[in-house]
Parts: sequence; C-alpha cells; structure tokens
Amino acid sequence: MKCQKCGQETFLPFQCPYCRDYFCSMHRLPENHDCPQMELARRPKAKEIPVTTQKQSSYKYTITLGPTVRMGKQIYFSPKEIRHLAIASLLVVGIGLSSGIFIQMDQPLMIALFAVILTASFFTHEIAHKITAQRRGLWAEFRLTLIGAVITLISIISIFKIISPGAVMIAGSARREDIGKISIAGPATNIILSTMLLSVAFLPTEYALVLLLGAAINASIALFNLIPAGILDGFKIFAWNKKIWTSAFILSLALTVLSYWIIF
Repeated sequence: MKCQKCGQETFLPFQCPYCRDYFCSMHRLPENHDCPQMELARRPKAKEIPVTTQKQSSYKYTITLGPTVRMGKQIYFSPKEIRHLAIASLLVVGIGLSSGIFIQMDQPLMIALFAVILTASFFTHEIAHKITAQRRGLWAEFRLTLIGAVITLISIISIFKIISPGAVMIAGSARREDIGKISIAGPATNIILSTMLLSVAFLPTEYALVLLLGAAINASIALFNLIPAGILDGFKIFAWNKKIWTSAFILSLALTVLSYWIIF
C-alpha cells in the first residue's frame, strides 16, 4: 500500500485515527501529513477518571445481596417483619401443641408451657442473629419462606416435626469476624436456654419433664446448627474462630447428651 502523503510503497502502513487514511512511518502523525481533521487531533482529551478496584475476598460469606450501606446500629422491626413473625409464631405454637399431645402430657398447662418453650427456643435463636447483625450496621429482618412454612404447617398434623417457617435475612457489607459473631449468636442463646432449663428442672416441680424436654431441644438446636457444613452457622463460625466453635460444639454436645440421658 502506498503512503497517501509521499506515495512511498509501505508494507506496514499506519492508519490515521482522524482522517482514516494510510501513511508510512514518516507521515503517520497528523501534523506530518497535514491531516484535514487536525482540530480533532489538537482537541484536549477528556480527563481520565482513575478506577479503583477492590480485591475480592475468597471467603464466600462476605458476598451479600441487597443494600451494601450500613444501616446504623439501632434495633428495629419493620411492619412486614412483624407480620412474618406473627405467622411464624402461630406455626411454631401449633407444632408445640401437637407435640405435647403426641407425647401424652397429662395437663393442658404442661402442653401450653411446652409450646411456649419450643416457640421461644426457635425465635430467640433467630432474633439473636438479627440483633447482632443490626448492631453491626447490617440490614437484618425475619422472613417466612414458602417451602419452610408449608413443611412446618404439615408437621403440625404429622408424626415427624420439622420447624422451619423462615429465617433472618441479612444483607450488607460484612467482614469475616462480623459474620462469625452473627452466626455464633444463635447457638449461644440456645446453649444458655438449655442450661437454664436444665438447672430449673432439678427443682421440685411438676413440670420437670417439660423443662427437661426444653433443655434437650435447645441443646439439639445448638448442636445441629454448629455442624461445620453447608449453610449452617457452624461453617461460618469454624471459618472465623476454631477455638470458639470447638468450645460451643463441645458444650452443646454435653448438654444434649446430659438432657436426654436424664429424660430416658
């Protein structure tokens, strides 16, 4: 191809980005070939805006969906969340009442107390997650899930009981430490409740069986959620602090064994 300026044959021509013609190496610049679009070549370029990239953590639980801004550290319940909590409470109470009848508790008051303990065991776990997350400036609200709510509803009239009407949904930018502390809050409340119920059960009371069952249920909830696998709390706690996970797991295991051993 020949240079459009000097006519010299060139095997590697340069194309001018302004006039789109081809030139040799000597005439490749706009000012060297009297480019008819010289005003474009002389126009100052737009100031480049530096782009800052942030290194993505390999810890997958720092990836969140929803708002990434901090929401403040106040504890709040939205009207929608209250509605979901109310429906979930009715479902869990239904599980408690049907379970009390199934295990043949001999007093309506015992059945009602068992339903209250069971409901408290589930919701203290979820609310502990919520409060801990909100104190760290994250968005956190309880939400029903369709599949979980249906399974819980079916469990009311079935032999096998599964309590899973919903969970606390958390969104925002969080560190591994934040996620670990949010995760340990749930099992920790169940461990505390189990210890308290187990202690009260040794006092002279006609509700000792209900209290022991409550202690066993809370210990089991903590133990199950501390399994370091999948989406369970234990996986996130183990990734954050293995010593805390080990202590919580051993304590929940001991409470579970002791509670069921006393019952049976």
